[in-house]
Amino acid sequence: TDTTGMQATRKELPIHKEIKEALLKNDQALAVAKINEYFDQQKNVPLNIVITGESCSGKSTFVNAFRGIDNRDEKAAPTGTTETTMEVNPYPHPNHPNVTFWDLPGIGTTKFPADKYMKHVGFEKFDFFIIVSSDRFKENDVRLAKEIQRMEKKFYFVRSKIDNSMRDEERTQRDFNKERSLKKIKDNCIQCLQEQGLKSPQVFLVSSFDLQLYDFHLLEETLERELPEHKRDAFLFENRCCKTKTSSTVCNA
Repeated sequence: TDTTGMQATRKELPIHKEIKEALLKNDQALAVAKINEYFDQQKNVPLNIVITGESCSGKSTFVNAFRGIDNRDEKAAPTGTTETTMEVNPYPHPNHPNVTFWDLPGIGTTKFPADKYMKHVGFEKFDFFIIVSSDRFKENDVRLAKEIQRMEKKFYFVRSKIDNSMRDEERTQRDFNKERSLKKIKDNCIQCLQEQGLKSPQVFLVSSFDLQLYDFHLLEETLERELPEHKRDAFLFENRCCKTKTSSTVCNA
C-alpha cells in the first residue's frame, strides 16, 4: 500500500510565521483569526497510527478489536497462527475519520528482517506508534522503540495475549495472585523501556478477546484523551518538515 499520499493531504501553511507577523504589527484581530485557523488545522489533521511488533504478536487481532470487528468479518484484518500481514494495510478508526490505524508486517521474519524493516515499511512516514508484544520486551521491540525515539515521536507499548499469560501464571504459581502477577508483568515492561532511556513509558496489558478485562478500556480512554496532543505533534512535525524542505529548495535554487 502506498503511504506517500497520507501526509501530502495535510495543509502545509507557515501558520506560526503568520501569527508572529500579526502580533508584531499589533493586529490582534488578524492574530486571533490565525490562531483559530491553527486550531482548526490541528483538529482536522490526519493522524496515522502504526501497529507494529514481531510476527504473531497479535497485531491484526488488536486492530480488529479496536475497530470492534470480529476476526471472521470480511472487513477484518487477516489473522492467524502464521505470518498473515504481508503488506502495510490501512484501517479507519471507528470514531475518528481522520485517524487511521496501519497494520504493519511483523519485524524480524525472513521476509521482513529487522535490519531492513524500518526502510521497507516506511517507518518515518507515520505519526504515532503502538508496539505490540505477546511476550516480554525483546530485542526487536528495543529496535522499534529506539527508532521511534530517534524520530522524536511517541508510542504506547501493548503487552498482548495477557489472558494466556494469566492462565500460565495460574498453572505454574503455587500462590497465584492475579493482581500481583499483572503488576509484575507491567512493572517489568516499564523497567525494560526505562533502561532504554524512555521516560514514563505508557504500557497497557491487553487481551483482544476479553476487552472488558485488563487495560483495553484504559488504552481507549488514554488514546481518546491524548488524540489532540498526538494530532498537534503530527501537525508541528509536518510543518517542521515543510520548513526544512522549503529551506533546502531555496538553498539549492
